Amino acid sequence: MPAHRTAPAPPRALTPQGMKRRRFLGYLIAAPTLAVGAKLVSDPFLEAEALPSPVPEVSEVYDLSDLLLDSTRPTANLITVVLNEDGTVSFTLPRAESGQGITTTAAMLIAEEMGVDVSDVHVTLADARPELLFNQQTQGSASVISIYTPVRVAAALARGRLVEAAATVLGDEAENLRTTGGRVLSTTGSSIPFAELATRAANSVTREAVTELKPVDEFRVIGTAQRRDDVLAAVTGRKKYTMDLDVPDALPTMIARPPTIKGTVQAINNRAQVRAMPGVTDVVEISTDAEPGRGTTSSAVAVRARTFGQCIDAVNALDISWGRGNVDGESDASILQQLRAAPAPANLPSPTPLDEVGGQVPLATEVVTRPLDAAGATESIDHEFVFYWRSNAAMEPNVAIADVRDGEAEIWTPSQIPISTQTQLSQVLGIPQSRVTVHVPRGGGAFGRRLFSDAALDAARVSKEIGKPVRLMWHRADECRAGRVHPMCISRVRATYTADQVVAFEQRHTSVATDYTEAFGDMITSQAAKLPFANELTLSQTVFLLTASVPYDLGAVTLGYNEIFDFDRFATGSVRNLNNQDFRPAQELVVDQLAERLGEDPLEFRLDRLEDERAQGVLEKVRDEGGWGRDLPEGVAQGVVVHNEYKGSVAVLAEVDTRPATRNREIRGATTGPRVRKVTVAVDVGLPINPLGLKAQMEGGVMTGIAHVFTGSLHLRDGNYLEGSWDDYRYTRHWNAPTEINVIVMPPSGDRPGGAGELAVGAATAAVACAYARATGEMPTSFPIGHTKDVPFRVKPFEPPLPPSPTDGLTAYPTPSAAGPAFDPAS
Repeated sequence: MPAHRTAPAPPRALTPQGMKRRRFLGYLIAAPTLAVGAKLVSDPFLEAEALPSPVPEVSEVYDLSDLLLDSTRPTANLITVVLNEDGTVSFTLPRAESGQGITTTAAMLIAEEMGVDVSDVHVTLADARPELLFNQQTQGSASVISIYTPVRVAAALARGRLVEAAATVLGDEAENLRTTGGRVLSTTGSSIPFAELATRAANSVTREAVTELKPVDEFRVIGTAQRRDDVLAAVTGRKKYTMDLDVPDALPTMIARPPTIKGTVQAINNRAQVRAMPGVTDVVEISTDAEPGRGTTSSAVAVRARTFGQCIDAVNALDISWGRGNVDGESDASILQQLRAAPAPANLPSPTPLDEVGGQVPLATEVVTRPLDAAGATESIDHEFVFYWRSNAAMEPNVAIADVRDGEAEIWTPSQIPISTQTQLSQVLGIPQSRVTVHVPRGGGAFGRRLFSDAALDAARVSKEIGKPVRLMWHRADECRAGRVHPMCISRVRATYTADQVVAFEQRHTSVATDYTEAFGDMITSQAAKLPFANELTLSQTVFLLTASVPYDLGAVTLGYNEIFDFDRFATGSVRNLNNQDFRPAQELVVDQLAERLGEDPLEFRLDRLEDERAQGVLEKVRDEGGWGRDLPEGVAQGVVVHNEYKGSVAVLAEVDTRPATRNREIRGATTGPRVRKVTVAVDVGLPINPLGLKAQMEGGVMTGIAHVFTGSLHLRDGNYLEGSWDDYRYTRHWNAPTEINVIVMPPSGDRPGGAGELAVGAATAAVACAYARATGEMPTSFPIGHTKDVPFRVKPFEPPLPPSPTDGLTAYPTPSAAGPAFDPAS
């Protein structure tokens, strides 16, 4: 390898040394039944794992998962496990459960260490606990990474205390006892259930205790497939979401929002008439600012009524004089022009200095072969890639129940950041944080959207204004037109090569500013002094550095990032997989071109230049299982990529069909076009906890990646987005989903788990894009590919703000040809 690049150390193998018991210090807590807590101080005889040798990309030395884990360590001792009198175990998880299965994972960790059935571990979600600081946030694929050790330590402490209590009852030595199936068993054949030990094992005073964790080779639960603990309730309609909770007198509430982004209310011209409509109890103007005094101001009008249908009727009946919005007049074309006009970002810090090669990447899209020396021996490939706006709202819209009365506030909302939500509510309502309670129900999806407290703030402001509880729900139009979005951005790539090798690879990313000022930003700044690069960088640049990398040896690597606008000009957020859903497909499309220029097979080109053994393993696996290189009809092709992130590696091999019979399919109300017909995924996360859940995460990431390539975007025109519902926003549908998908979970390659929630998104996006390019013979440079074509729906009106729901399923969808006038992206 070149002198500037040193291969990272391979993952620690599962040797006896790697599997030895690890000793930890924890707390036995004074309580009526057995209660224990973790304290993450490991055995001093254990040596810390060495970091990889210096490498060009910061994320290969210290990545986002490291930062998120480090920020949780100071309060890990506040995670507790409780044994109930009936022998079941209770654990209150300080994370959000939005369908990703983290409650099931936590139950598995406890069951493994305690020797109890997974079904006997009951995991609930914690209310906002300010004392946890950064240890109650769900983001960045870090939940499993951060709870893995403290939850196991607490469970192991409980197991040890149960064994001590059972030794007295059974008249045997503790070393002769073991736990399984919710019982303590002796080598003599006698046993006692946990239920009979719950009180005996309780602690009268809180004290420290030492425990040892089970080695990997003794695991019986971790690594087995477990169905999610809420799957039966979800599919039978019995699962309780926020809107299902019984909060007395919390009536439905909805909001009339301005016709352009962050507009303001100047006057409500018919308040009395709307207040007199059937079922309506209140009509009030509220601020919709994220926090008082932060950034731009915006406002709206809230309506409370007996039913949501009455709310919708009242909202649409309002006559409101609106003030200007925050970005009135802006459209896709104007934003693209400003992105291109911004200075190309400079090279960001890296652990080892890199010489820039070839200057700045040109601003316009172009394919060039450019000699860089007099002899003409070195050539380069240059491209600009455009990525349009995307929504990250889940199927369950933003929701919150609020009761703000008598100087106190009680809120129910599926927040990913409940402590930050509590803090913001305290500031907005003007009451002490100790008098604000935030409950966290299970959510119907998150994807980064619930890292912002918009619904909770809306509900609390309305409740305070009217002095009554409210049950607030955003409309689908609100989600598309006033919700958080993935920012529009461009990525400019230059690859420099000779006849037989790649000399340098530059990638410079320019984006509309991403709002990281919520709790995520606080986590970053809390660790700034420890970061291995200059701490004067912006939050967005820091996130980029900790997630962006080039997994292949492509010579000298240069990465750059900058933004346009203030962070709050547009309502943006960190959508699932952050920058890599854009950064990686741009990168991989150019890698395919490099392979072609050098006369190499695209997969072998990558495999020969990979620097990580696990990445090599997953790429070889999809090659073998996915049938790479097999004969395919003209118009059908494969694309393959490998991606490293969150202490894991994933390879995706996608097969795309662009033949006319597929591309021109006609389905009522559908956007069809090319179809991904087969996907093979191989994933290595070190130590997989629940392979079934891991497969589901990969499948979800693939579906998101397909949407990013073909259909999933928002169209900005005249200061607002055209999409007004999920009918309009074209996330991957059944008719575009693969008919065959195979996810292979690799055997354990380490003794700790990596993150998975976001791991497959960027990789799947890149693989599908590469397959499409090979199938058509033309490399796409604008995503999603269908964004600049005619809008495939009739644009719903902005006033009134809530479009009517379909009255039946037969006539609701116009065909694309009847969708109205063509959309001119330059307008």
